Amino acid sequence: MKGMGIMFLVMLLGLAVATLWDKIPAIGDSVHLALDPSLGILLNWDVTIGLLLITAVLNFITTILHKKVTDQDLLKQLKEEQKLVNAELKLYRDNPQKSMELSKKSMELAMKTMPITMRPVIYTTIPFILLIRWFGDYFKDNPAKILGFMSGIWAYIVFFIVFSIIFRKIMKVH
Repeated sequence: MKGMGIMFLVMLLGLAVATLWDKIPAIGDSVHLALDPSLGILLNWDVTIGLLLITAVLNFITTILHKKVTDQDLLKQLKEEQKLVNAELKLYRDNPQKSMELSKKSMELAMKTMPITMRPVIYTTIPFILLIRWFGDYFKDNPAKILGFMSGIWAYIVFFIVFSIIFRKIMKVH
């Protein structure tokens, strides 16, 4: 549970950063100082291709981090156990006592999995909050429709999900 305390602290810190973005100009200004000349140039060049490149690179880094920071063998084992329990749960749907026992086991497996899968979030929460806030400022000042119909932040989220699925399959991340 120590890891969950750290996770909670990082989430609170991330929330504080997001909240103070407009109240303490030094936060937003320093992020703009770093990202405007780098990511901003890509988006100014071509907003769709730039956003695709930014999202792909960030997701690739995140996926590698996730793979290196988590115990992939243990995660694979826990997920396989979870599948077996879920399959058994379907078989015993009509048996309340057995169903309750299997649900309890399923919950125990989920509680073992959660701290392992949340570990990479400790490293990525604050940078991603800063990036999302920067995207918000960028697209407020430079409104654009990505692929002709999505606003910038929604396009980033959709692209991130797509790249996440692709990279996790390719790198066999559980």
